[in-house]
Amino acid sequence: MIEQCSKMAKLAGIAYLDEKPAKPKYKKLGYAGHNFIENDGAQCHAIWNDEEIVLCFRGTEPNEFSDILADLNAWPDKAKVGGRVHNGFQNELEKIWEDIIEILELNKDKELYITGHSLGGAMATIAASRLKDEIEALYTYGSPRVGTRKFVKSFSNVEHYRHVNNNDVVTSIPLAFMGYVHHRPPRYINFHGHIRPFTTWQRLKDKWRGRLASIKQWKPFDGASDHGMIFYVEYTEKNKNV
Repeated sequence: MIEQCSKMAKLAGIAYLDEKPAKPKYKKLGYAGHNFIENDGAQCHAIWNDEEIVLCFRGTEPNEFSDILADLNAWPDKAKVGGRVHNGFQNELEKIWEDIIEILELNKDKELYITGHSLGGAMATIAASRLKDEIEALYTYGSPRVGTRKFVKSFSNVEHYRHVNNNDVVTSIPLAFMGYVHHRPPRYINFHGHIRPFTTWQRLKDKWRGRLASIKQWKPFDGASDHGMIFYVEYTEKNKNV
């Protein structure tokens, strides 16, 4: 399902739009069915066609106070599938979970895919853990760590295409010493925008290549800019056959 990484990145990017501007964009990509779910800052676009339904979770918006609180509330909470998860991420998902289940009940005959960027990637990961026996694949872009080792083991059967762009700082939080780990190894996008299976040493060198290039442009830190959804859309399209 690697060939779908580019399309799912586009769907995750459109999720930052509100219902009215998002609807024609999703339709253009082949999803005429559309339901925008929103509650107290938590948002998800459920889109579908005759064959599949996709849950597209919206990521962090700097002007949304609830998003900021969700990112900061890193205390580990008990997960429904076992282990522990980031409390803020789980609380955001809970706000819209019942609505999501209602929509899925009406689309039982369709293949299920889940996608999201940033906070949306974290919410997508928790949703995938709860739907582990129904989901075809999970696609995340610049997602933070979500839960403990026991949590990620609970849905190890789920195909997860986890994308990390060079020095994207969000993918390194919450810190590992707090017990958080990632679910599945990354599809790492290097400094040149290519997806390559790098060793740890090669990735370290590549990250420094990105930092040095940023410093030369008088930008002391590239971790925030590398998190931009625009890069995940561009680079997955560039590597859609990789």
